[in-house]
Amino acid sequence: MVPLAFDIGKSRSVAWARRPQAAALVAALADPDRGWDAVVVGEYERAFYGAQYALMAPLFEHYGVQLWMPEAGGAVDYRSEHDEQAMTVLGLSSKREVTRTSIRVRTAMAVQTREQGRYLGGRPPYGYRLADAGPHPNKVHASWGRRAHRLEPDPETAHTVSWIFAQRLAGHSVARIARALNDAGVPCPSAADPQRNPHRSGAAWTLRTVTTILSNPRYTGRQVWNRQRTDKDLADPADVSLGHKSVQRWNLPDAWVISSKPAHQALVSEDDFIAAQGVSAARGPLPATDPTAPGTRRYLLSGLLTCGTCGRRMESAWSNGKPAYRCRHGHTTAAPPDPGRPRNAHVREDRILPRLPALHLLLTGTQPPDGRRRRTRRGADVHLPAASPQDVIGYLREHGITLTYDPTAGTLLADAAEGAKTTIRKAS
Repeated sequence: MVPLAFDIGKSRSVAWARRPQAAALVAALADPDRGWDAVVVGEYERAFYGAQYALMAPLFEHYGVQLWMPEAGGAVDYRSEHDEQAMTVLGLSSKREVTRTSIRVRTAMAVQTREQGRYLGGRPPYGYRLADAGPHPNKVHASWGRRAHRLEPDPETAHTVSWIFAQRLAGHSVARIARALNDAGVPCPSAADPQRNPHRSGAAWTLRTVTTILSNPRYTGRQVWNRQRTDKDLADPADVSLGHKSVQRWNLPDAWVISSKPAHQALVSEDDFIAAQGVSAARGPLPATDPTAPGTRRYLLSGLLTCGTCGRRMESAWSNGKPAYRCRHGHTTAAPPDPGRPRNAHVREDRILPRLPALHLLLTGTQPPDGRRRRTRRGADVHLPAASPQDVIGYLREHGITLTYDPTAGTLLADAAEGAKTTIRKAS
């Protein structure tokens, strides 16, 4: 019996436990009736990456399964120091090959974007569609029948992009633009191209959709690459043997690669695009509550407050130069008002902070709530200092305690992890 295990489409850097076929093979090791007693690896680089051999070899040895590889000239001797060193070197060589290939590919893509303005794949931005650009510039790929592509304006959606920029330059907010598009029945990007957006609902325009269009420099006619990068994070910090997983993150503009000359027809001029980026910055510097306040807005209770009306997490919002928290019960400014929706919940941070020390006393019982003195063993009376608001916030985060704000009663309810609840009156 000779079962085959090929993980097609899986990177070698993925741990065996996260490759479907390899994981099935590992699961079968413990079965005494598996019907085989050896694993034959045709190409080491595809089977073991980095330190994966060091993790798998003890498992094979424990279940009495031999490991055959061409590099070992047959079966690997698990107890041989020579074989162990050879396998370690081959694992590092496999990792080095992946790293060097990645550097070469990324360097080539950067040059192709900057110097040639070449379209390198991916979904075309809303307002554009793909057009044929002739044979592939690589002769080998061209001999296979592959064609190059470029972006051209989509006659169905290009005018919407131009209208969005015009509205922004006229001073309209992103929310007003999104609401106008929804009121006019204009299909949002995922609804206009559902085949390329099966993971999106296509229900309506949102603030993020409009913001993404306004911040995309490809509408100026320039080709742009490397707006996103792929990071490698641990799949499970509690089990490093599971390896790493790929995580997409946005790059800052200084890491973008932009073509040196226009590569396709522009939907907005470069001057108008730059002007649109400055519209949101025209409101001036952020207000400061006192001379020692930092230049950025800080919300000490961010993530700790929930709404007592709908149960949603309350969002941070700047109010009259001070941090505050609100809940709109699922409503966004991109949607028309709903008369039946409850009133927004709103509470300022400076109304909550003074009550946190008393809340801490009630939760921990470290000092009598009435502030009475305590007597030491030597007979001295002492007053225990109350915890500062910052200390209480740290305590709440450490113990996973959230605060529920009831806008009707003006109360805060502390929900401890153990289920204990404490009410603080007159929070607003």
